[in-house]
Amino acid sequence: MVDIKSNPIVVAVTGGIACGKSEVGRLLGKAGFGVCDTDLVAHELMRKGQPVFAQIVEHFGRQILAVDGEISRELLGLQVFANPDRLDLLNSLVHPVVRDRLLRLITETREAGTSAAVQIPLLYESRMEDLGWDAVICVSSHEELMIERLIARGLSRIDAGKRIASQWPLARKEQWADWIIRNNGTLKELETAVSECITGLCAER
Repeated sequence: MVDIKSNPIVVAVTGGIACGKSEVGRLLGKAGFGVCDTDLVAHELMRKGQPVFAQIVEHFGRQILAVDGEISRELLGLQVFANPDRLDLLNSLVHPVVRDRLLRLITETREAGTSAAVQIPLLYESRMEDLGWDAVICVSSHEELMIERLIARGLSRIDAGKRIASQWPLARKEQWADWIIRNNGTLKELETAVSECITGLCAER
């Protein structure tokens, strides 16, 4: 595998839900990339005491709060994934602050001369493809496999379909990406695909 220490690169990792973005992120981490999960960034920015917390509760009501007073992802999800307008509202509150945090991360990474892989499921939906990435990687899977993985996580087939439908079609994301990693097989096959991706992206720089 290419030594990314001598060839630092900052990439965005996007793709469909349940396609294996987290596993690709883990493999990139093993290869030396600093890995950032924007879902975790968003969750941190939505915690009690953060400005976004008050805005979300104001718009969605206190019924989305868990017993500890924090926003429940499950309760919030029941509102937004069944209603595209509510999902758009939530994204309009969260995406701007996530964007600011990522811009800071990218600047710090480049100043340090290191490599980073930022997992952004809604890269194109949130219009964050223009943050200065060296490349965009799209992780893709067959839709039926995505549904099976979501069912294994506890969702019904109907809810799994709603989650998939709430995002851009994978074919569209693939068309805009610089590199596609298809995760339809074994972990070994995925490891090989990630290694080939790193080699290919570094060769293009």
